[in-house]
Amino acid sequence: MTPARNEIHELFPYIRVRDAAAAIRYYGEVFGAKERMRLTEPSGRIGHAELEFGRAGVLMLSDEYPEYDLRAPRTPAEGVTIHLHVDDADALLQRAVDGGGTLVMAPQDQFHGERSGKVRDPFGHVWYIGHTIESVSVEEMQRRYDEMLSKT
Repeated sequence: MTPARNEIHELFPYIRVRDAAAAIRYYGEVFGAKERMRLTEPSGRIGHAELEFGRAGVLMLSDEYPEYDLRAPRTPAEGVTIHLHVDDADALLQRAVDGGGTLVMAPQDQFHGERSGKVRDPFGHVWYIGHTIESVSVEEMQRRYDEMLSKT
């Protein structure tokens, strides 16, 4: 049986944080994210917010809802990294650290043609921030990758 075609129109990362209001401020100050909308309970807990990251896309986030088993990372988030492709990775990584993030990987030139590094935000999420330094074909990227792996 052939599944019915169901085209995907958009993809939105959705994260949970402890203190969504603080996360919204941090992402605005560090990454220039603009708040698109917010749903707030009378208690102040944010049930849903959407942040625009320029033309790149939208990040959805909320406070924790343990009563529905919706929790923020207890330890630094593993398994998911948000990649931002920017004009100046070094400058944005520094701004993220100055704003309260923790540098995970200092910026460096990568085999795939990008200068990039990683920062963990104060809410446990890892951001991979990079900018293009050269255009690399898939074949050349694979060659460099193989070479890099042969040295480990």
